[in-house]
Amino acid sequence: MKRLALPAAVLLLLVACATSPLGRQQFLLMPASEMDQMGATAYAEMKQQQPIETGTAEVRYVQCVANAITSVVDSDQQWEVTVFKDDTANAFALPGGKIGVHTGLLKVAKNQDQLAAVIGHEVGHVLAQHSNERVSIQFATQTGAQLVAALAGGDSAEQQTLMGLLGVGAQYGVQLPFSRKHESEADVIGLQLMAEAGFNPEQSVNLWQNMAAAGGGSTPEFLSTHPSNQTRIEGLRARLPEVRPIYQQARAAGRTPNCG
Repeated sequence: MKRLALPAAVLLLLVACATSPLGRQQFLLMPASEMDQMGATAYAEMKQQQPIETGTAEVRYVQCVANAITSVVDSDQQWEVTVFKDDTANAFALPGGKIGVHTGLLKVAKNQDQLAAVIGHEVGHVLAQHSNERVSIQFATQTGAQLVAALAGGDSAEQQTLMGLLGVGAQYGVQLPFSRKHESEADVIGLQLMAEAGFNPEQSVNLWQNMAAAGGGSTPEFLSTHPSNQTRIEGLRARLPEVRPIYQQARAAGRTPNCG
């Protein structure tokens, strides 16, 4: 806990200097190493408590797509991928290079490009440090130091809240969706990543059309912190002219993923 007792001046400097990959000013109090540890701890707990797929064609397929996405991330981070046996169309990525994909997502993401859109989006949350923003705000305004030690403290309200802030709270009873701002930012970063990896960014639109058809995100937008499917589709379409050249350059450079 003493490691987190940074002088106020240092905290203010960190906040002033923090910007997202898209240039947005951010409120970040937590050291990246602390966030990575939180992500790794949460991920290990999930793998112990929830059934996972191992050694199957589905696992190889998901790992192939995820590896292609993370290979274009400008970082030395080592990424771990786990496929969870869960019928919900969901995926997540945590600080510390941890990616989880639910088997139910493969029924909605119909091909490798659509799966890449989801994984790119989730990795975008990590690259933009969205979990750090959420934890920092909670740390500054509510539970303070108790939140930091929550994962080591067993089943508690603080632990459930922290899981929600990291982005995996639905499994722990506290669902805290990322804000519209974070979702839109992750969409843009995800588009850039999938295009650079050689996946067709046009398929991101098809993915969310599938989500809409499957009933995903059907809550009216004004009642949700997520963009509606139609708003998200329109936002992605508006960005396609920016990423088409990236995709074309990637294909010309030989980045042609063939995951199945």
